[in-house]
Amino acid sequence: MGLDRELWGRRKSGQEFLVQISLSPIESGGETLVTSIIRDVTTQRAAEARFRALLESAPDGIVVVDSYGTIVIVNSQTERLFGYTRQELVGQPIELLVPERARERHTGERVAYAADPRLRPMGAGRALSGRTKDGREFPVEISLSPLVTDQGRMVMSIVRDITERRHAEETIRASLREKEAMLREIHHRVKNNLQVTSSLLRLQASAIDDSATRQIFEETENRIRSMALVHEKLYQSTDLSRIDFADYIRSLGLLLFNGSALNPEKIVLRVAGPPIFLSIDDTAVPCGLIINELLSNALKHAFPGGRAGEIRVELTDGADGWIHVVVRDDGVGLPPDFDMNKAETLGLRLVQGLAQQIDGRVAVERGQRGATFVFAFPRERVRT
Repeated sequence: MGLDRELWGRRKSGQEFLVQISLSPIESGGETLVTSIIRDVTTQRAAEARFRALLESAPDGIVVVDSYGTIVIVNSQTERLFGYTRQELVGQPIELLVPERARERHTGERVAYAADPRLRPMGAGRALSGRTKDGREFPVEISLSPLVTDQGRMVMSIVRDITERRHAEETIRASLREKEAMLREIHHRVKNNLQVTSSLLRLQASAIDDSATRQIFEETENRIRSMALVHEKLYQSTDLSRIDFADYIRSLGLLLFNGSALNPEKIVLRVAGPPIFLSIDDTAVPCGLIINELLSNALKHAFPGGRAGEIRVELTDGADGWIHVVVRDDGVGLPPDFDMNKAETLGLRLVQGLAQQIDGRVAVERGQRGATFVFAFPRERVRT
């Protein structure tokens, strides 16, 4: 088609309207004629005006490029973000707004996107940077949308400056690092204080001649050590809010074995089960004390006379929504008249009280050999 111009047309009613006129010469009978095609573009121009109004009111920068990566439209926010005027940007390659070190890669990615254009939402992909007219770089998020126009396929980019968000995120990270260091130090000090208390009890117990009284001191010392171990595990962990239950049980078993008179070559502790993490808030210490009592009972009563044996601790994440902890030994077993609910020892009363504290339960299973205690608590007590 030849020359295109936009003019005003006038209807019979006298109403004026915007038209686009295309003129084309035609040779006919030795004469040159001109054909005119007249289009009413009122609706089209109104839509374009609405589009421009939306562009200008957008809080983010908007850049439209053609299939060659040439900028054809920008909005006012783009001018504010990058420091260029609209006249300086239109007709320039989009790489003008990209840091120099990334321009070659960006060109390749732009070509690849043009071959398979699709909507890419804000925040998708890696961290990106924009480059202002004065060379300053700043972090951005970009969404891409393919457009089909009468001038061909284009791509609309929405550019969001996330400088303030990055600063806020870094402030939060710095605050978290500071709090983590402080919390780690608190766990370290609590562990040390509990270990000092445990050592004082051990020293005091060594000066006591009465075996029953000395045993009370030793049992109390073990309970304090089991609590200290929780804080030691947290101090060593990368996550200060939870501990690995199986790892804790192995370490506690080693402490109890070393503190007992049993031959460690004759008694074996085995711990099995999936990774289960206990929250420091209100679960780790009660569970640690319960395991301490059950293991201590097995070490104290299951293998008299230096006999050999095995203690197994099995962890199960049950389909019933409960975590099951089975402490089983192959020792001499429980007395025939043993009743968990009528137990008079402080240790077993502690087990029942601590289980209730975390909405759990404890039961005894009798078999042909040894003793089996089953401790269970709701899965919501576990920290994922």
